[in-house]
Amino acid sequence: MGPGESVVRKFLVIFLMMACSGALFAESREPLACVDTVALLAGGTSDHTVSELVRRNGISFRLEHGIKSVLSNAGADASLIQILEANQPRVGDSTCPAELWEAAISAHHNNYAGAEDIIRKLIDKRPNNAALHLALAYVRQQQGDWNEAFDEYSTSKELLPSLPEIHNRLAYVFYQSNDSNNAIAEARTALSIDPRNAEAHRFLGLGLYINDQFDLALGAFHQALVLDPTIADTHYDIAMVLNDKGDGSGAAMEYRKAIRLRPTFWQAHNNLGILLHDAGKLDLAVSEYREAERLAPAEPTVRNNLGNTYYDKGDYDSAIAEFTALFQLNPNWKGGHAGLAKVFLAKRDYQSAVPQLKLAILDNPTGSAEHRVMGQVLLLTNHQADGLRELRIAVELDPDSALAHHLLGTALFEAQQLNVAAEEFHEALRLEPTAENHYFLAACLMSMGRDGEALAELEQASSLKPGQNLYRARKGELLKLMRENKVQ
Repeated sequence: MGPGESVVRKFLVIFLMMACSGALFAESREPLACVDTVALLAGGTSDHTVSELVRRNGISFRLEHGIKSVLSNAGADASLIQILEANQPRVGDSTCPAELWEAAISAHHNNYAGAEDIIRKLIDKRPNNAALHLALAYVRQQQGDWNEAFDEYSTSKELLPSLPEIHNRLAYVFYQSNDSNNAIAEARTALSIDPRNAEAHRFLGLGLYINDQFDLALGAFHQALVLDPTIADTHYDIAMVLNDKGDGSGAAMEYRKAIRLRPTFWQAHNNLGILLHDAGKLDLAVSEYREAERLAPAEPTVRNNLGNTYYDKGDYDSAIAEFTALFQLNPNWKGGHAGLAKVFLAKRDYQSAVPQLKLAILDNPTGSAEHRVMGQVLLLTNHQADGLRELRIAVELDPDSALAHHLLGTALFEAQQLNVAAEEFHEALRLEPTAENHYFLAACLMSMGRDGEALAELEQASSLKPGQNLYRARKGELLKLMRENKVQ
């Protein structure tokens, strides 16, 4: 057998092993123990997925008195409880660690740290339980530790490679790290085990989405909805794709569907608020942000969005209240300082704006806009040297900003550095040949005694904005002055 045949044979052996793994899972019908069922709930597994596992495999425990209410508190809906009742054996062991129920209830109510402590202790006693490792991965994921989540999902996969849910979770971790190839591979592995797994189709869609394969992603999402129309996240994902395709109204419709399925879906309320804000429907945007804020009061992005929307509405006091609450709840959060500074500037409260602008620059030291606004404020508060320094930094950071060149030219003009001021106005004009830039360059040239050039700039300004009386008046004054100088 040649080397090529050897490679092919190895590939076939691996393929057959994978196929057998899936077939064994499908045929074994090993009933779910109470520990596995509750751990899956604690791990955020959807009711639909648990229901399908129960229908296929059955359960090995009975729902004794009081368990149904505990299941409900742990996140199980009425249909899942009915399926558990219908599939329970006549005789079975209802034993399940009481602390595991507590962990599931804690996770369902977003107390992930509390759930984590319990699950870690249970894993110490049951190190080979795949469902417990999945639950630990989930609570770590919810706390933002994607590295440990990946490790725990991987351990769960090693222990039970035939469970599609584990591959789905790994697909989601890869999606979060922008690794489309591995996200797609894990989702397809889940589908090879269970072709009717709705969440696997969803995660396949997410992998395709970050590959910018929007139409294929939408196809995968719609297939997920065919298999399980109750997954709010799928509508959320469709909304993301539609928004990226420029279909804002379609995206808004999908966010509303997600909210109908899960009224507590604060991210959908927040994103719907963004779409409404962009569409100029500010009051409706505020309503969505308010609901998101009620559901996630400590979430900084929501308060930041709400503060900016209040600013756009002209409700500056409400904007200040939102930004202030944001920093009280999240003192180390980077962002929002520029927004709060913008509100103070609108109120002409420069003294309050300066500290916020300093923090905004610390948050984003390479941000040209932050330095530019700081320069403007320093000039307004008679700190010319510091203002010039900030505006020079703004131009260095973004040499293609016509506004930064214009403001730097204005500052230099005020400082009577006329030659360099003219250079900045020329650069602003190169980038944006507006009437205003022509006018300011004309003013600078007049101060330098270059009246002929100034007149040409004023003529350009007047032609661009023929209805602007100021430009015509200055042009008339300059012509009169030039005639007088000629007579003399």
